[in-house]
Amino acid sequence: QVQLVESGGGSVQTGGSLRLSCAASGRTSSTFMMAWFRQTPGKEREFVAAITWSAGNTYYLESVKGRFTISRDTAKDTVDLQMNSLKPEDTAVYYCAARFSSVSGWFQSTGFAYWGQGTQVTVSS
Repeated sequence: QVQLVESGGGSVQTGGSLRLSCAASGRTSSTFMMAWFRQTPGKEREFVAAITWSAGNTYYLESVKGRFTISRDTAKDTVDLQMNSLKPEDTAVYYCAARFSSVSGWFQSTGFAYWGQGTQVTVSS
């Protein structure tokens, strides 16, 4: 199993920046991919960004490309999400997630077995 703990959420104005961090513990050596998802009330959890644990390949939701950067530190077992040029539509609870399997559905929430508790990001206009 893998345990995930997020930190770094908060409130900013439009155009501001936040950095989210996710600390992983447990069987991190078995991790294939880690990702960030976000969710607003009444909506399904939405993929934001992902990174393969070994190779460091990155993937992004189209609307955050060029504004968000996902990175990982395999020595510290952490995954960060640097969010710049934030917009009100980025407001959500952000979740860190991990998966061991490389079978299809890389960016679907159902493919991730391990989740953090979530951290609130609020962007005001």
